[in-house]
Amino acid sequence: MSEAKNYRAELTACFGNPVDENPTGIIEEAGYNALDLNYRYLTIKVDKEDLPAAVAGARAMGFRGFNLTIPHKIAVIPLLDELTVAARITGAVNTVINKDGKLTGENTDGKGFLTSLLQKGIDPKGKKITILGAGGAARAVSVELALAGASHIYIINRNEARGEELSRTICEKTGSAGEYIRWEKGIGIPEDTDIIVQATNIGLYPDVTGKPDICYDSLKPEMTACDVVFNRPDTPFLKEAEKRGLMTINGLGMLVNQAAMNFRLWTGCEAPVDIMTEALETEFGL
Repeated sequence: MSEAKNYRAELTACFGNPVDENPTGIIEEAGYNALDLNYRYLTIKVDKEDLPAAVAGARAMGFRGFNLTIPHKIAVIPLLDELTVAARITGAVNTVINKDGKLTGENTDGKGFLTSLLQKGIDPKGKKITILGAGGAARAVSVELALAGASHIYIINRNEARGEELSRTICEKTGSAGEYIRWEKGIGIPEDTDIIVQATNIGLYPDVTGKPDICYDSLKPEMTACDVVFNRPDTPFLKEAEKRGLMTINGLGMLVNQAAMNFRLWTGCEAPVDIMTEALETEFGL
């Protein structure tokens, strides 16, 4: 008699709202299929008030892990059993790992962004960096850049309390200098900036025409402009930067790199990054 088949799939997911246009499942499932793993990735709309129930459900159903996107990266923290050092410093979680029923929060956003910079030959060590925003993605990126040796990080944000708190975190926990700047209409980018990172959701589908309210003439060719928005990758912010001669880095590299890290955390296998990248580029017609 032949050995019985195991039809039970291991489940992973993304919880968020909006989430309909999030392509992470395309990347992860391309990796699962390449290694012939019986894993599935579910993209699930979860409203803010339903997050506790969603996390409890994932725990009860034995999900191997799940991602968090807007608006859950900070709100999920009290629902978890523990945090990694990176998640604790950042104060935001984008990835949860379930090991024997214990949910651990990690943050691979910042690591994914840092890897995408290094892949383009940009080392943040000793650089002055301006971050637009102070939400989950901004926290992850700024902390990771600070830990990688950035000398000074400007946080431009409208919410003073959140911006001040992030700048203090950078100063107190990373060894880099953090400085909060209130986001006023048409604000200029500090002229000594080496790298500017658009870390808000401005330009994310479906509002693909939106762009940050800054003075674009303050962008200089010697700066590098980055955007964490991946859908669509050619954001209005990056187009404005390109017009002014800046090197630009879109959000696709960050997305693939953090997905590859998630893959390793959930499966224990090395991620087939080339295949995952190809799947994402095909999805976007690149």
